[in-house]
Amino acid sequence: MARIENLHNPKFNKPDINIEVSQSCVLMKFLLENVKGKNRDNFKTLLNDGQVSVDGEVITWYNQPLTAGQKVKITWEKAIKTHYPGIRIIFEDEHVIVIEKDAGILSISTEKEKNKTAYSILSQHVKEQSQTNKIFVVHRLDRETSGIMIFAKNEDIQKRLQENWNDTIIERTYIAVVEGSVDKDKDIITSYLRESKALIVYSSKNPTDGQKAITHYKTIKKNAKYSLLEVNLETGRKNQIRVHMQVIGHSAIGDKKYGSTVSPINRLGLHAQVLAFTHPITNESMRFDTPIPKSFLKLF
Repeated sequence: MARIENLHNPKFNKPDINIEVSQSCVLMKFLLENVKGKNRDNFKTLLNDGQVSVDGEVITWYNQPLTAGQKVKITWEKAIKTHYPGIRIIFEDEHVIVIEKDAGILSISTEKEKNKTAYSILSQHVKEQSQTNKIFVVHRLDRETSGIMIFAKNEDIQKRLQENWNDTIIERTYIAVVEGSVDKDKDIITSYLRESKALIVYSSKNPTDGQKAITHYKTIKKNAKYSLLEVNLETGRKNQIRVHMQVIGHSAIGDKKYGSTVSPINRLGLHAQVLAFTHPITNESMRFDTPIPKSFLKLF
């Protein structure tokens, strides 16, 4: 049996709960078996609000693997989430900021748009604490891609994350809605990508013709019109998923640039669902995730 310890939280009448894991399982199963009076939806709400942690790390993914000896904590105080139009801050410390970006918001400014970007919003956010504070771009999401991003709060952290990206990033999982019913339930796509002067990325099988790109996918749901895919990046090239979906003949919906002919939800069918990384200063494993957009699920 799991060992349960109640800890008094002075801000709430209800005490926090600490539970020690006795055998390997996934988080949702563990919570359902060890915390009485709550159902799956209750736990999903607690997870989404940052009220569940494992060994001190806030976990939002209900299928998080657990091993014997770990400690699961449930607190009744919601984690602070700062909302701005188009973005939500889901984690912030003195080194990094993790956000969820809406579709339609640029990651950084362009010649046509300089103010309503994730970068500009976060720059203003940190300057409210001190006018000398700055924000630094680590990676980007396309304007019409929603999901999780990380920004650095100083130049040294930016450099550490970018230069050690492949070692630092533990997981990058996207959800894609693509045209048609994919033949293979899972596959690995490998090719070489290069960008033209017209800013279109092309795929080639020639190793001398671009940077190697590797994409893993598996099918979550499909029907005659669309397929819902979980996509993991082994490499992080510009437009990689969009180009690789075109390569297999199933362009992401709403992606006219890379072959799509339909736009049933009036946006690109791509969402950055999971970002897991090793914190550049504390070396803690951190994992953040968001639900699949409801507009995606309505197609199935």
